[in-house]
Amino acid sequence: MPLGTLDTKRLPAGSVLIVGAGLAGLYLALKLAPRPVYVLTSRRSSVGAASAWAQGGIAAALSPDDSAESHAKDTIAAGDGLVDPKIARILATEGPARVHDLAALGVPFDRNDSGELYLSLEAAHSMPRVARVKGDTAGAEIIKIMVQRAQAADHIEGIIGWRAESLLQDNNGAIAGALARNDEGAMLGIEADVTVMATGGVGGLFAVTTNPRTARGDALGMAAVVGAKLRDMEFVQFHPTAIDVGRDPAPLATEALRGEGAVLTNAKGVRFMPNYHEQGELAPRDDVARAIFAEIEAGRQPYLDCRKAIGSHFDEEFPTVFESCMSAGIDPRTALIPIAPAVHYHMGGLATDSFGQTSLDSLLAVGECSATGVHGANRLASNSLLEAVVFGGRAADYINNREWAERRAGTIRIQPWLSMGKDVSQTLRHAMTAKCGVRRNARKLNELIGIIDSLIDKVGRANPLIASRIIASAALAREESRGGHYREDFPKESDKAVSSYLTYDRLD
Repeated sequence: MPLGTLDTKRLPAGSVLIVGAGLAGLYLALKLAPRPVYVLTSRRSSVGAASAWAQGGIAAALSPDDSAESHAKDTIAAGDGLVDPKIARILATEGPARVHDLAALGVPFDRNDSGELYLSLEAAHSMPRVARVKGDTAGAEIIKIMVQRAQAADHIEGIIGWRAESLLQDNNGAIAGALARNDEGAMLGIEADVTVMATGGVGGLFAVTTNPRTARGDALGMAAVVGAKLRDMEFVQFHPTAIDVGRDPAPLATEALRGEGAVLTNAKGVRFMPNYHEQGELAPRDDVARAIFAEIEAGRQPYLDCRKAIGSHFDEEFPTVFESCMSAGIDPRTALIPIAPAVHYHMGGLATDSFGQTSLDSLLAVGECSATGVHGANRLASNSLLEAVVFGGRAADYINNREWAERRAGTIRIQPWLSMGKDVSQTLRHAMTAKCGVRRNARKLNELIGIIDSLIDKVGRANPLIASRIIASAALAREESRGGHYREDFPKESDKAVSSYLTYDRLD
């Protein structure tokens, strides 16, 4: 389609277009000052950013007894052979300064009577290192501060009420901005010299998720169809303890509850995790999720028992979880909380270096839609908010210390995502959960690929369908069980740990 038939907006030379308004995008925007920044986001962004839903907190080596080496070691161990050690060291080394930076911006981290940060223990950490805000509201409080700071910043302008649907390219294939659409269907081509994807994860592709339903891998689909390299797309983390009360998205019972001593039981209050893993409730998330899934498959409803560990202090220490339970008629101070695994985080994404640079010129990615190699096959608890600020900050330095070529759009692709009605979306979500969930096998994955291909034939190459197709194909190709990826037909881990890289044109 010729560019002239669309409304267009040419950003000033050297400006940065950031697609997404979660923590990674907003922190990057603030750190790019005084360079002009334009943040493209829908009106729902304030409640639709997964960053705002993070409960546990942000992990970093913040105590005298801790060290970056220890944090990096735990990160590498959780990632089950696929974490890039250099990237893990960057995360752990730069992490404390970024947390203190957030505190300086106004984030009210919980502190003890001496004014020191209160640090909690979460699964697979060797010591308490998770900084919290008002118990379980870290994500929401951090995003609130970031939004306030961004709105007050002279160098940041919001392009609000628009949803990116495809990437613009110049005549040499470099990225030259994005095509966006508003709720009325009007389209806007935004030309930019530098474009950054910060759109979050893929939970909305699955029927049971703790993510916003709008987190459907849009950045992955947009970038894949123009040739971007993707990494480790098969690795999806299932949070073990979503609150099983039939809501979409499923409310989350933070892992910090188990860190405080809550246990997993059957309906009679008998613990089952010791039967599955020596670390019990604090085993890595993928092991806990599979144990809970096994209990469900065996017809035994699993529960989280917080009565003894948290008890009467629940409403003060974990107000978000308390409210979710009470609104469903469950008083967690005196009753068991029904739970089920739910898609929580995507370790894979657009392959980037440590500064967020993708395989495409003038396109960067930060946050959950990127794959730096820091999470490997299984993200360490509460490393996601830290990743957003560490690599968001590094991307800002990288952008500000480079000269960027002028980019003019030569190619525009209209996205068929509006054709994805409720029936198509529901078919996709239920198929992804049933056939690419906690336990996978070749038969299910091949069936899933067939379903996705038929949906693509029906409505076109919509971003959620492209992202799902790549996840399913990568899961089929990895014939082993590792981290968050478990194959019933290949239950053992291969001797050699290798990250997967692919492009859309390489799919069958």
